[in-house]
Amino acid sequence: MPLKEQSRVAPGGACPGAGPEDHRHKWSRAFADLTKIRITVLSTLSAATGYVIYSRRIETGMVTCAAGVLLAAMGACALNQCQDRDLDARMNRTRNRPIPAGILSLRAALAVSAILIISGIVLLWTRHNPEAALAASGAIAWYNLLYTYLKRVWAFAVVPGAAIGALPPLIGWTAAGGGLLDPRIVALAFFIFMWQVPHFWLLLFQHGADYQQAGLPSVTAVFSTRQLMRVTSVWMLATVASSMLLPLFLLANSRWAVLGLAIAGLWLLGHSFRFLRRPPESFLPVFRALNIYVLLIMALLAAEALL
Repeated sequence: MPLKEQSRVAPGGACPGAGPEDHRHKWSRAFADLTKIRITVLSTLSAATGYVIYSRRIETGMVTCAAGVLLAAMGACALNQCQDRDLDARMNRTRNRPIPAGILSLRAALAVSAILIISGIVLLWTRHNPEAALAASGAIAWYNLLYTYLKRVWAFAVVPGAAIGALPPLIGWTAAGGGLLDPRIVALAFFIFMWQVPHFWLLLFQHGADYQQAGLPSVTAVFSTRQLMRVTSVWMLATVASSMLLPLFLLANSRWAVLGLAIAGLWLLGHSFRFLRRPPESFLPVFRALNIYVLLIMALLAAEALL
């Protein structure tokens, strides 16, 4: 992947004479930023959860499924940065991403994206089944075609966009041999769909002005700060409610699993209620709690399937 030609001093202050370790660190950092590795890991975990819930065991297939989803998700994120390079250049939090910062050329980023997407889809198709590969392809199309366009024209694009995060557990379930429309996995996908919306809106308390500066429609221009805090808290309440529906779909049958769901839900609601009584700048603890909450629920469901 060639460096974009600019000047004798590379972006970030790296000199032409920098050693091999510096170059490796620079490229690994650029790759992680381009593929949004921290975000794609969560999609991978939810896919693995879907696989384990259906198969009720940990096996090689879970690893290949997770790897396929990880590769496809990383490729989709890289493609999104190619599509959004003009917006990224206008926002403070994204202007140092590899493409707008000049670390990677558009052609190199597109090549990385294509390799990752094709590798992920092929892995899911050959090691699992066409249904899993098609579900992953559908998630990529939803993200890179529909959502990427909608967020430029509609402040509430995150609501249909949240379906993207709901698809990885469906991919894992299907890769293990389950039916795509089985009510059990649809219930889990719906829970993750509900979680995605407050997850994104909480970030707007820090980055909302950045979105508006870039010319993107944002709910921060629709709601006042206090209104957005209340709306986000209602979505968190709905997320907890959707998790308590999981036992009705036989995803949490034991008493200890139902108790775990209830305790985790009450813990998150406590964070939500405290958030309403504090300044909006205090969003970070509830944002972390929301992320921990979804990991707890997935771990709980996977544990029950394995025991």
